[in-house]
Amino acid sequence: MNGIALDTPYLDTDADQLSFTLGHPARHALAVRDVTVGGLDVQLRLLGASHQVCAGPVRETVACLPGVSGGLPGAVTHDFADWHYSFGARVDTHGAAGFGAEVARIRDLADAHPNSLYGVFPGSADAVTALTVEQDGTALTWRTWHTYPRSRRIVATHTRLEAR
Repeated sequence: MNGIALDTPYLDTDADQLSFTLGHPARHALAVRDVTVGGLDVQLRLLGASHQVCAGPVRETVACLPGVSGGLPGAVTHDFADWHYSFGARVDTHGAAGFGAEVARIRDLADAHPNSLYGVFPGSADAVTALTVEQDGTALTWRTWHTYPRSRRIVATHTRLEAR
């Protein structure tokens, strides 16, 4: 099992308050998992209802950041010296039954994945932040999910970092 029961109270903000940055300094993490995937050291950082992934030249942050306006981009691409980076995000709203089923699916996926980390907040089994990373040919791909039980919204991101 890759899940961690968090001691931090869940502060259900909203999916619209998340922002995206590249290169943001490391933030205080509730949990960290270091893995090596495809020969590259990767750090999965659980920040609460947000995350940081550090891999090669990338430090991707999706979080509620002071001084950074909320709203995730649908897509971002960036070229680093020897790498091509692409990021995508979407927000889905679910009905009551569908939300719980989707959160259970995310938890099962993260539990079964060899390179994952997820946190469950006290008071709500549906308040989850999860990250997975894997090799895909010459690339690394990672996915994240941020769940918001009150609004029944799930933010899903997908990132690809490929050697050029």
